[in-house]
Amino acid sequence: MSNPVMVGMAEIKVCCTPDGVLTALGLGSCVGVCVFDPTARVIGMAHIVLPKSGGTNTSPGKFADTGIPLLLKEMEAQGASLFRVRVALVGGAQLFSFQGSNNRLEVGARNIQAVQTELSQLRLSVVAEDVGGKVGRTVNLHANGIVRVKSLGQEDRELVDLAQSKEIFGNRFAKVA
Repeated sequence: MSNPVMVGMAEIKVCCTPDGVLTALGLGSCVGVCVFDPTARVIGMAHIVLPKSGGTNTSPGKFADTGIPLLLKEMEAQGASLFRVRVALVGGAQLFSFQGSNNRLEVGARNIQAVQTELSQLRLSVVAEDVGGKVGRTVNLHANGIVRVKSLGQEDRELVDLAQSKEIFGNRFAKVA
């Protein structure tokens, strides 16, 4: 097995090697968007930090509204088809609580919502997710479609095998520019 490719904050990585692994360490309020095309055997991950770019073009991988389309575009360049991709989400925790805080400080929940909204607008369904809560997570997306999650204080576990998950019918999408 090859060494895992780290997907840091605001990064997007795509891999099509048979033994590849993409890893996002210590997802707190960030969301790891794991995408797999079982036919082309292409995996991709975006490490989303914030919900909206506000029109800024710097660091598109940082935001749900720019990072997800860019991830999908990069996967398509490697032979993936958006008709076949399967998606899993990990992260979006609320690690800190602030007494009397408003929802602007709930970055994890806002990130989850923004990612789900972006995927919905692209007509892509989430096959599995491990989101929310109050603990950080590390996610590994393997070239065979297996998504493994390690939560703080818990054993590493398989979240989903995206190669075996059921195809989501009606998975029509808007072409990613």
